[in-house]
Amino acid sequence: MTEFAVPLLDVRSDTVTRPTAAMRRAMADAEVGDDVLDGDPTTRRLEAVVAERLGKERALFFPSGSMANQTAIWVQSTPGTEILLDADAHIIHWEIAAASALCGVQVRPIRGAGTVFRAPDLIAGIRAPSIHAIEPSMVCLENTHNGAGGAVTPLAELRALSQVARDANLPVHLDGARLWNAAVATGTSLAEFADGADTVMVSFSKGLGAPVGACLVGSAEVITRAHRVRKRFGGGMRQSGILAAGALYGVEHHLDRLAEDHEAARYLAHLVDGVGGAKVISPDTNIVMIDLPTPRADDVLARAAALGVRLSKWHHSRVRAVAHLDAPIGRVAEHGPKIAQALAEALA
Repeated sequence: MTEFAVPLLDVRSDTVTRPTAAMRRAMADAEVGDDVLDGDPTTRRLEAVVAERLGKERALFFPSGSMANQTAIWVQSTPGTEILLDADAHIIHWEIAAASALCGVQVRPIRGAGTVFRAPDLIAGIRAPSIHAIEPSMVCLENTHNGAGGAVTPLAELRALSQVARDANLPVHLDGARLWNAAVATGTSLAEFADGADTVMVSFSKGLGAPVGACLVGSAEVITRAHRVRKRFGGGMRQSGILAAGALYGVEHHLDRLAEDHEAARYLAHLVDGVGGAKVISPDTNIVMIDLPTPRADDVLARAAALGVRLSKWHHSRVRAVAHLDAPIGRVAEHGPKIAQALAEALA
């Protein structure tokens, strides 16, 4: 398989999904305006739907989840302070130090006793007040947690974390790029998950299958300020309704089917766990993290690619597979054994 050949199975990420024919039609037929000048009607509909589903006053459409996350940090933190996050948070590892470069804050990674940090870990991570210590100004949570293999933080624990932040007078931002998955996996509503956070980011370009976009939700006052920051970051878009229509189609038609991705992930996890000594983190949702007994991730990826399957490298001893709209249970069942074969060959 060459670098640009279409693979039999591409499970590097749920971001590799392509718009369905129906989504493309919705985008082509979208009613549009100039969102920077006076508002795009389709974008406004998307924002209203997302705000209602998450139980917040307003939503704002962004080109990317990273921009929405950084906007939330900009409007709620204070330069020269620190924000507290799980040590494996996306904001720390995959947004190229934007919190410090753009917002002037230091990140304080908190290592949890379990898979992800919990309320006692956050309590322990808040510094005692001192004239010599940096002050905190914000807490950022993540649900589902990408680095922990799509782990869901249950509602009770999310509320406990939010209460710790409230007791410390710290605003809370929830990176909910895959909050849709958490809701489908648990039956907890999006609004319940969002309730304890001042702002929440949700992404449309992962499990929902849209080509672009995210929304930031929160109070009217916070989103008004976020609108100005989005402009400062270069995120103002003109006829954004073409993109918003794809996102809206995903929310209205692809949300419930995320359960199929979770089933495909469980199937794949069962298929590869133990092969060549590899161990799988049992998936809560659609992400399968495969831990290798030796640092052979590059070999596993190369052998899988030769068999027509694309995986992603998390680090030298871990590879990742993500089930999604274009990698349903049928395709995973058909081509998943090639991942087991690649593991067996690379780890022999």
